[in-house]
Amino acid sequence: MRWNGKRVLVTGAGGFIGSHLVDALVERNADVTAFVHYNARNDWGMLEERAGAHGDRLRVVLGDVTDASSVAAAVQEKEIVFHLAALIGIPYSYVAPGSYVDTNVRGTLHVMEACRRARVERVVHTSTSEVYGTAVYTPIDERHPLQAQSPYSASKIGADKIAESYYCSFGVPVATLRPFNTFGPRQSARAVIPTLITQAFTSDTIRLGSLTPVRDLTYVEDTVQAFLRMAEADGAVGKVIHTGTGRGVTIGDLAALIISRVNPGATLLAEEARVRPEASEVMQLICDPSLAGTVLGWKPRVRLEEGLDRTIAWIREHLGAYKASVYTV
Repeated sequence: MRWNGKRVLVTGAGGFIGSHLVDALVERNADVTAFVHYNARNDWGMLEERAGAHGDRLRVVLGDVTDASSVAAAVQEKEIVFHLAALIGIPYSYVAPGSYVDTNVRGTLHVMEACRRARVERVVHTSTSEVYGTAVYTPIDERHPLQAQSPYSASKIGADKIAESYYCSFGVPVATLRPFNTFGPRQSARAVIPTLITQAFTSDTIRLGSLTPVRDLTYVEDTVQAFLRMAEADGAVGKVIHTGTGRGVTIGDLAALIISRVNPGATLLAEEARVRPEASEVMQLICDPSLAGTVLGWKPRVRLEEGLDRTIAWIREHLGAYKASVYTV
C-alpha cells in the first residue's frame, strides 16, 4: 500500500500505542486525523508535544467514541480507520465496569457503524491478549478459548465480537489485531514496566504485587509495524491476528532486568495486598505469532533487553511526568 496521501483516522491517538502509530503514518506521508478524547484541559495526551512537529500532515479532532455523532463526523471521507480508543486499566474496571462497556463495546459499535456507512477501505480493530484470561495452553494461538476474567476483558471480548459481526453481517473490511503486552516510551505508569523503571529511579525499594505471572512483551515499534501491515494485507480482513514474541518472562525476572540496569542496589519487595480478585488473576500469557508471520510477514525485531534500554532512557528524560506506584499484575 502507498500511504502517501491516504486519508487515515486513528481513534485513541493520544494514547501510548496510538501516538506511535500516528508518528509512523505521518512519516509515510499519510493524511492523518487523530481522534483524541475530549477533556476540559484540552489535553491531547501523548500527542501534546508532537502535533506541532507534524504540521499540516496531522489534524487533531476532539471527541468521544461513546458519542455516535462525533465518531461519524470523524470517519467521513476516511479510507483507513485504526480503532485503538478504549478504557484499558484493569483495576479500574472492577470499580466502574459500566464505563468499560460504554467505551469499549458501545464505542466500537459506533466506529463500526460509521465505517459501514462511510464505506471505508479497511478498519483495523484493536483487541488484547487479556481476552484469553489465564492460558489453557501455551503458546496461545488464535483458536484459544476466550475467558472474561475481568470486566475489562469482558468488554474487549464484546468489542471484538461487534467487529466480527460487522464483517460477517455487513461486509465491513475489518481486521482485528490482538497484541500481547506492548511496552516502550510514552507508556503510562499504569503498566508494569514504567512503574518498575520509575520506582528504580526514585527509590531503593521496588514494590510490586505478584512476581509469578508470565507475560510476552513486545516493543511498541514492532507493534506499530503490525498495525500498518494489518491495513496493508488483504489476507488480514475477517481475521484475528496475534502479535507477540513467543517468549514469556515472569514479572519477577522482568523486575530483576530493570533493577540491574537502573539501580542495582535496590531491593525488590512483593506486596501481599492484591488489586485483582483471586479468580480474576491472569497467570500466563505467551503468544503464538505464527499467523502474523504467514499473513502479514511480520515478526518482532527489537529484543526485550534492547527495548528496556530504550524505554529506560526515555523515562530518564521524562521522569517528572511519572508517579511511582505499586503495580499489581
